[in-house]
Amino acid sequence: MKSDTCSPQVPRDLKAKLLLWTDLSFHDMEVIEQARSVPDLERTLCSALTLDLPEPERGVLLELLVQTVLFCRQQGFNNAQTSALLSIIKSIHEANIETPLNNSEQCFKYCNDLLLCHSVRRPPFSVKLFSQEETHCVLNYIQDNYLRHDRLYKYIFTPQMKLDLFLTYSGKGGEGLAADEAAAGDDSSDTQKASAMEEETAEASVDLKALVEQEVREQMEQVSKQLDQRIKETASEQSGKAQSAKSAKSGKKGKK
Repeated sequence: MKSDTCSPQVPRDLKAKLLLWTDLSFHDMEVIEQARSVPDLERTLCSALTLDLPEPERGVLLELLVQTVLFCRQQGFNNAQTSALLSIIKSIHEANIETPLNNSEQCFKYCNDLLLCHSVRRPPFSVKLFSQEETHCVLNYIQDNYLRHDRLYKYIFTPQMKLDLFLTYSGKGGEGLAADEAAAGDDSSDTQKASAMEEETAEASVDLKALVEQEVREQMEQVSKQLDQRIKETASEQSGKAQSAKSAKSGKKGKK
């Protein structure tokens, strides 16, 4: 994982668009269809999508795309559906890793908007590429295989942000008193007193620095725990929304 000192991209809402034949052409899908083994699929996808990434990023992304192709074959999707779903997965992944900050809510909304663009007939903004049942199946697949693990993908693909903390100490006590005593007493005695006072001041400075650093560490640990708790709450909310949508669709089917 890389480290970065630049300001991170602030999480933002993305506008969904139609992705049919965007990344993989009809010819690319014919070549992918002929690849039957996993190594052949990896080579074909890497060539068609021009994946010029270092390891382990390249291997992780190829694994995600290969599993998506295998899922499409299991569901009996045609080449157009497979091409579109690969582009949807790729777009969600790019949205997730554009910032090291938490953008789970934006990615979940972007995922829903992308699926809507490919499940409703409304030219030229959207096409009915997936049926209602297929859309529900695809949403569950993306939720289980990517959105639930978005933090792991973010950790691998985004730069690590580091906080550099500099502490400056000023106004060391005793210097003025040492100067007054030096003017009134013996030079050698004053020198010893000044040295002793400097040692005491240095020890006090070290104690103060240790105290401040300990306080800063405790504050940072507290903030980190709060962030982790917020991420868990967000993931729980997303899971609840997905479950509610699933229950609502099941209820509609029951009424029919």
